[in-house]
Amino acid sequence: MSASGLSVFDSEAAAFARSHGDGLVHLAEDEITMLGFISSASNGTMLVHLGSEAEQRYAIYKPGQHERPLWDFPGELYLREVAAFEVSAFLGWDLVPPTVVRTGPRGEGSLQLFVPHDPADHYFELVEDASLWPQLVRMAMFDMVCNNADRKGGHVLRRSGADQLYGIDHGLTFHTETKLRTVIWDLPDVPFREEDKDDLRRLERCIAGDEPFARRLHELLTIREVDVLRARCEQVAGMTAMPRIPSQDRWYPWPPI
Repeated sequence: MSASGLSVFDSEAAAFARSHGDGLVHLAEDEITMLGFISSASNGTMLVHLGSEAEQRYAIYKPGQHERPLWDFPGELYLREVAAFEVSAFLGWDLVPPTVVRTGPRGEGSLQLFVPHDPADHYFELVEDASLWPQLVRMAMFDMVCNNADRKGGHVLRRSGADQLYGIDHGLTFHTETKLRTVIWDLPDVPFREEDKDDLRRLERCIAGDEPFARRLHELLTIREVDVLRARCEQVAGMTAMPRIPSQDRWYPWPPI
Protein backbone atom coordinates (compact mmCIF):
# COMPACT_ATOMS: atom_id res chain seq x y z
CA MET A 1 0.00 0.00 0.00
CA SER A 2 1.31 3.43 -0.93
CA ALA A 3 1.42 6.15 1.72
CA SER A 4 0.34 8.74 -0.86
CA GLY A 5 -3.33 8.05 -0.30
CA LEU A 6 -3.13 8.36 3.45
CA SER A 7 -2.58 12.10 3.84
CA VAL A 8 -6.15 13.02 4.78
CA PHE A 9 -8.33 10.32 6.30
CA ASP A 10 -10.53 9.50 9.27
CA SER A 11 -10.70 13.02 10.69
CA GLU A 12 -6.92 13.34 10.32
CA ALA A 13 -6.45 10.03 12.10
CA ALA A 14 -8.66 11.13 14.96
CA ALA A 15 -6.77 14.40 15.33
CA PHE A 16 -3.46 12.56 15.39
CA ALA A 17 -4.69 10.25 18.12
CA ARG A 18 -5.97 13.19 20.18
CA SER A 19 -2.66 15.01 19.79
CA HIS A 20 -0.99 11.76 20.97
CA GLY A 21 -1.61 12.41 24.62
CA ASP A 22 -2.57 8.76 25.07
CA GLY A 23 -0.66 7.58 22.03
CA LEU A 24 1.87 5.52 23.94
CA VAL A 25 -0.89 3.59 25.74
CA HIS A 26 -2.62 2.75 22.47
CA LEU A 27 0.66 1.76 20.84
CA ALA A 28 1.48 -0.55 23.73
CA GLU A 29 -1.95 -2.11 24.25
CA ASP A 30 -4.26 -1.86 21.23
CA GLU A 31 -4.91 -4.76 18.91
CA ILE A 32 -2.85 -4.47 15.72
CA THR A 33 -4.49 -5.07 12.33
CA MET A 34 -2.19 -5.05 9.32
CA LEU A 35 -3.45 -2.97 6.39
CA GLY A 36 -0.57 -3.22 3.92
CA PHE A 37 3.07 -2.56 3.12
CA ILE A 38 4.46 0.93 2.45
CA SER A 39 5.76 0.37 -1.08
CA SER A 40 8.38 3.14 -1.00
CA ALA A 41 10.16 1.86 2.12
CA SER A 42 13.50 0.09 1.77
CA ASN A 43 12.79 -2.15 4.77
CA GLY A 44 9.58 -4.05 5.45
CA THR A 45 7.30 -1.27 6.70
CA MET A 46 3.58 -1.65 7.25
CA LEU A 47 0.62 0.57 7.88
CA VAL A 48 -1.50 -0.89 10.67
CA HIS A 49 -4.74 -0.01 12.41
CA LEU A 50 -4.87 0.18 16.20
CA GLY A 51 -7.87 -0.90 18.24
CA SER A 52 -11.39 -1.71 17.12
CA GLU A 53 -12.81 -0.94 13.70
CA ALA A 54 -14.67 2.06 15.07
CA GLU A 55 -11.49 3.71 16.32
CA GLN A 56 -9.45 5.97 14.09
CA ARG A 57 -5.86 5.27 15.03
CA TYR A 58 -3.07 4.18 12.73
CA ALA A 59 0.59 3.36 13.14
CA ILE A 60 3.71 2.39 11.22
CA TYR A 61 5.00 -1.07 12.11
CA LYS A 62 8.62 -2.05 11.36
CA PRO A 63 9.28 -5.65 12.41
CA GLY A 64 12.89 -6.61 12.92
CA GLN A 65 12.59 -9.72 10.76
CA HIS A 66 11.84 -7.56 7.71
CA GLU A 67 14.89 -5.33 8.10
CA ARG A 68 17.65 -5.27 5.49
CA PRO A 69 20.75 -4.77 7.63
CA LEU A 70 23.68 -2.74 6.29
CA TRP A 71 27.34 -3.51 6.88
CA ASP A 72 27.61 -0.65 9.37
CA PHE A 73 24.11 -1.04 10.86
CA PRO A 74 23.88 -4.82 11.26
CA GLY A 75 20.42 -5.21 12.76
CA GLU A 76 17.72 -4.28 15.26
CA LEU A 77 17.28 -0.94 13.55
CA TYR A 78 13.86 -0.69 15.17
CA LEU A 79 15.52 -0.10 18.55
CA ARG A 80 17.12 3.03 17.10
CA GLU A 81 13.69 4.20 15.97
CA VAL A 82 12.52 3.95 19.57
CA ALA A 83 15.70 5.59 20.93
CA ALA A 84 15.15 8.56 18.60
CA PHE A 85 11.65 9.04 20.00
CA GLU A 86 12.91 8.70 23.57
CA VAL A 87 15.55 11.40 22.99
CA SER A 88 13.02 13.72 21.32
CA ALA A 89 10.56 13.21 24.18
CA PHE A 90 13.22 13.80 26.85
CA LEU A 91 14.21 17.05 25.14
CA GLY A 92 10.54 18.07 25.01
CA TRP A 93 10.80 18.73 21.28
CA ASP A 94 7.86 16.58 20.05
CA LEU A 95 9.84 15.99 16.89
CA VAL A 96 9.52 12.21 16.56
CA PRO A 97 6.03 10.64 16.73
CA PRO A 98 5.41 8.36 19.73
CA THR A 99 7.25 5.07 19.14
CA VAL A 100 7.47 1.87 21.17
CA VAL A 101 8.93 -1.62 20.96
CA ARG A 102 6.03 -3.95 20.27
CA THR A 103 5.51 -7.56 19.24
CA GLY A 104 3.03 -7.58 16.39
CA PRO A 105 1.84 -10.02 13.72
CA ARG A 106 5.33 -10.23 12.18
CA GLY A 107 7.29 -10.33 15.43
CA GLU A 108 9.04 -7.70 17.53
CA GLY A 109 9.67 -4.32 15.99
CA SER A 110 8.91 -0.64 16.35
CA LEU A 111 5.40 0.76 16.31
CA GLN A 112 5.07 4.48 15.61
CA LEU A 113 1.93 6.61 15.62
CA PHE A 114 1.10 7.58 12.04
CA VAL A 115 1.32 11.31 11.27
CA PRO A 116 -1.47 12.43 8.90
CA HIS A 117 0.27 14.50 6.23
CA ASP A 118 0.45 15.43 2.56
CA PRO A 119 3.41 13.53 1.02
CA ALA A 120 3.95 16.38 -1.46
CA ASP A 121 4.69 18.65 1.50
CA HIS A 122 8.28 17.45 1.93
CA TYR A 123 11.42 19.27 3.11
CA PHE A 124 12.24 20.89 -0.23
CA GLU A 125 8.83 22.58 -0.18
CA LEU A 126 8.76 23.32 3.54
CA VAL A 127 12.14 25.07 3.58
CA GLU A 128 10.67 27.81 1.38
CA ASP A 129 8.48 28.89 4.33
CA ALA A 130 10.62 31.02 6.66
CA SER A 131 8.13 30.58 9.49
CA LEU A 132 9.17 26.91 9.65
CA TRP A 133 12.91 27.58 9.86
CA PRO A 134 13.10 27.35 13.68
CA GLN A 135 11.61 23.86 13.53
CA LEU A 136 13.86 22.83 10.65
CA VAL A 137 16.94 24.12 12.46
CA ARG A 138 15.89 22.19 15.56
CA MET A 139 15.50 19.07 13.41
CA ALA A 140 18.99 19.65 12.03
CA MET A 141 20.31 19.89 15.59
CA PHE A 142 18.55 16.64 16.37
CA ASP A 143 20.14 14.98 13.33
CA MET A 144 23.59 16.17 14.38
CA VAL A 145 23.13 14.89 17.92
CA CYS A 146 21.65 11.54 16.86
CA ASN A 147 24.07 11.20 13.93
CA ASN A 148 21.23 10.62 11.48
CA ALA A 149 22.54 8.92 8.36
CA ASP A 150 19.27 9.14 6.42
CA ARG A 151 17.34 12.43 6.71
CA LYS A 152 15.73 12.46 3.29
CA GLY A 153 13.32 15.19 2.19
CA GLY A 154 10.39 12.81 2.55
CA HIS A 155 11.36 12.12 6.17
CA VAL A 156 10.24 15.62 7.15
CA LEU A 157 6.45 15.76 7.55
CA ARG A 158 4.05 18.59 8.27
CA ARG A 159 1.05 17.39 10.21
CA SER A 160 -2.13 17.96 8.21
CA GLY A 161 -3.98 21.04 9.34
CA ALA A 162 -1.09 22.34 11.43
CA ASP A 163 2.38 23.80 11.12
CA GLN A 164 3.97 21.18 13.38
CA LEU A 165 6.85 19.30 11.72
CA TYR A 166 7.81 15.72 12.50
CA GLY A 167 10.78 13.59 11.56
CA ILE A 168 10.41 9.91 10.71
CA ASP A 169 12.65 6.97 9.73
CA HIS A 170 15.38 6.97 12.36
CA GLY A 171 16.69 3.45 11.95
CA LEU A 172 20.11 4.69 10.80
CA THR A 173 21.05 6.77 13.82
CA PHE A 174 23.37 6.81 16.86
CA HIS A 175 26.39 5.24 15.13
CA THR A 176 29.65 5.89 16.97
CA GLU A 177 31.36 6.98 13.73
CA THR A 178 30.27 10.11 11.91
CA LYS A 179 27.53 9.08 9.48
CA LEU A 180 25.56 12.32 9.18
CA ARG A 181 23.53 12.49 5.98
CA THR A 182 20.76 15.07 5.89
CA VAL A 183 19.04 17.36 3.39
CA ILE A 184 18.82 20.20 5.92
CA TRP A 185 21.76 22.33 4.75
CA ASP A 186 19.89 25.30 3.27
CA LEU A 187 19.78 27.50 6.38
CA PRO A 188 23.41 28.52 7.04
CA ASP A 189 23.93 31.01 9.87
CA VAL A 190 20.35 30.70 11.15
CA PRO A 191 20.96 30.85 14.91
CA PHE A 192 20.34 28.03 17.32
CA ARG A 193 17.83 28.99 20.00
CA GLU A 194 19.25 29.13 23.50
CA GLU A 195 16.39 27.06 24.90
CA ASP A 196 17.21 24.28 22.43
CA LYS A 197 20.85 24.34 23.43
CA ASP A 198 19.83 24.25 27.09
CA ASP A 199 17.76 21.15 26.38
CA LEU A 200 20.82 19.45 24.87
CA ARG A 201 22.91 20.39 27.89
CA ARG A 202 20.21 18.88 30.12
CA LEU A 203 20.40 15.62 28.15
CA GLU A 204 24.20 15.65 28.36
CA ARG A 205 24.06 16.05 32.15
CA CYS A 206 21.48 13.26 32.42
CA ILE A 207 23.66 10.81 30.53
CA ALA A 208 26.80 11.83 32.40
CA GLY A 209 24.99 11.38 35.71
CA ASP A 210 23.60 7.94 34.84
CA GLU A 211 20.05 9.04 35.60
CA PRO A 212 17.02 6.77 34.90
CA PHE A 213 16.62 8.07 31.37
CA ALA A 214 20.25 7.25 30.62
CA ARG A 215 19.61 3.71 31.79
CA ARG A 216 16.63 3.54 29.43
CA LEU A 217 18.91 4.51 26.54
CA HIS A 218 21.28 1.70 27.50
CA GLU A 219 18.40 -0.74 26.94
CA LEU A 220 18.17 0.46 23.32
CA LEU A 221 21.76 1.37 22.42
CA THR A 222 25.25 0.21 23.27
CA ILE A 223 27.31 1.82 26.04
CA ARG A 224 29.61 3.38 23.46
CA GLU A 225 26.69 4.77 21.44
CA VAL A 226 25.23 6.45 24.51
CA ASP A 227 28.64 7.90 25.42
CA VAL A 228 29.03 9.35 21.92
CA LEU A 229 25.49 10.75 22.07
CA ARG A 230 26.48 12.61 25.24
CA ALA A 231 29.56 14.03 23.53
CA ARG A 232 27.53 15.17 20.53
CA CYS A 233 25.05 16.93 22.82
CA GLU A 234 27.92 18.91 24.27
CA GLN A 235 29.33 19.68 20.84
CA VAL A 236 26.07 20.87 19.25
CA ALA A 237 25.09 22.87 22.36
CA GLY A 238 28.37 24.73 21.91
CA MET A 239 27.47 25.87 18.38
CA THR A 240 25.78 29.19 17.72
CA ALA A 241 24.07 28.61 14.38
CA MET A 242 23.62 26.28 11.44
CA PRO A 243 27.03 25.64 9.93
CA ARG A 244 27.97 27.11 6.56
CA ILE A 245 29.27 24.20 4.50
CA PRO A 246 30.33 24.41 0.82
CA SER A 247 27.76 22.70 -1.40
CA GLN A 248 30.28 20.14 -2.64
CA ASP A 249 31.02 19.08 0.95
CA ARG A 250 27.49 18.69 2.21
CA TRP A 251 26.57 15.24 3.45
CA TYR A 252 23.40 14.28 1.60
CA PRO A 253 21.48 10.98 1.71
CA TRP A 254 20.63 9.21 -1.53
CA PRO A 255 18.09 9.49 -2.92
CA PRO A 256 17.40 12.93 -1.40
CA ILE A 257 13.58 12.49 -1.35
